[in-house]
Amino acid sequence: MPSNPVAETVASLLPRAKAELAELVAFKSVADFAQFPKSESEGAANWVADALRAEDFVDVAVFDTPDGSQSVYGYLPGPESAKTILLYAHYDVQPPLDEAAWTTPPFELTERDGRWYGRGAADCKGSVIMHLLALRALKANGGVPVNVKVIAEGSEEQGTGGLERYAEKHPRLLEADTIVIGDAGNFRVGLPTATTSLRGMTLLRIQIDTLQGNLHSGQFGGAAPDALAALIRVLDSLRAADGSTTVDGLAPETEWEGLEYTEEQFREDAKVLDGVELIGHGSVSDRIWARPAVTVLGIDCPPVVGATPSVQASARALVSLRVPPGTDAAEASKLLQTHLESHTPWGANVRIESVGQGQPFLADTTSPAYQAMADAMTVAYPGETMQYAGHGGSIPLCNTLAGLYPQAEILLIGLSEPQAQIHAVNESVSPQELERLSVAEALFLRNYAAG
Repeated sequence: MPSNPVAETVASLLPRAKAELAELVAFKSVADFAQFPKSESEGAANWVADALRAEDFVDVAVFDTPDGSQSVYGYLPGPESAKTILLYAHYDVQPPLDEAAWTTPPFELTERDGRWYGRGAADCKGSVIMHLLALRALKANGGVPVNVKVIAEGSEEQGTGGLERYAEKHPRLLEADTIVIGDAGNFRVGLPTATTSLRGMTLLRIQIDTLQGNLHSGQFGGAAPDALAALIRVLDSLRAADGSTTVDGLAPETEWEGLEYTEEQFREDAKVLDGVELIGHGSVSDRIWARPAVTVLGIDCPPVVGATPSVQASARALVSLRVPPGTDAAEASKLLQTHLESHTPWGANVRIESVGQGQPFLADTTSPAYQAMADAMTVAYPGETMQYAGHGGSIPLCNTLAGLYPQAEILLIGLSEPQAQIHAVNESVSPQELERLSVAEALFLRNYAAG
């Protein structure tokens, strides 16, 4: 990176950033309080609040949201009549899954092979640190030229909508001219990328009941309706033979226009085993950015160890449906529910519960903020031009903010490039990406203020 004062300051602050990220990663801030103590999330929230106070933020608050989680807010006043930028990140994380599968403990930031490993290092505690680095670099080089609001969410990974509902009841709180969502990532390490499209999501819990209680499979199997077998049939109906999603009434054939994701690169990024085919049809970009995708997130049934020879009376699953831009998530949820009900065999009793929902998002890339970010990325990533890409994941807050503040420009950047392996074991962040994106964000704030 060519020498410039902002970049030099960020580079000098990286050791401090690593130490702070280690402190933040140490909190087991999974917003599923049936599995993880709420005190861990509260500790992470208080850490963020203290960090904002240390940077001269005012009106710093840790507030409760309707889903039982906490969000953190702070305001850093800039020059008179300056524009206002909202910087977003979330401090909650996914569960570590199988801790024994991690090479190093998930809640201990560990450096290995040039990357920093730990749950939340990239998604999205690293973005909390990115925001702090950008602001510190500006303060050391002439000051922050805009008003800055920071919001750190506490339950984004759960999809339970706490911050969305709070924002709707307090619409002035997050109002801004431009919003930078630090919960996306570059298409690959070293290629600056703005995410312009997000799929929405709906989560449904399905339970199938067939008997008053489990029965001996030798005495009753063959005639007694097996709830687990019924559930398997229902879930199988959600995919065609090639693996593409088939929810009755949901259009599956939309196409992506923009940056293309090659199958070779995707297989490498997704770590697909040799000989295993990709599912679906069309380009990879079509499949992961522009089309619906169903995933069975979990099934409640007897584990293999300790299983008994029984016909199952009940079985339950959690089903996720990712919804592309152009499709209403509420309508998709109704179609999914109707599909599950209509494909339940043998007259089995079926109950379906909505767990969470978020609308898809499509950005306006013609706005001045995108040009300001593109110019900043060119400096932070010499020789590269900012690319536009989609993202198969969901950030429901984006649509909430777009609805509340239709005049606001929304940009999505972040540290979750493919090597980060977010939501999987051995999640990591590239310190080089943290450095360059912090520089880019600082320069963006300066560019935007001058525009």
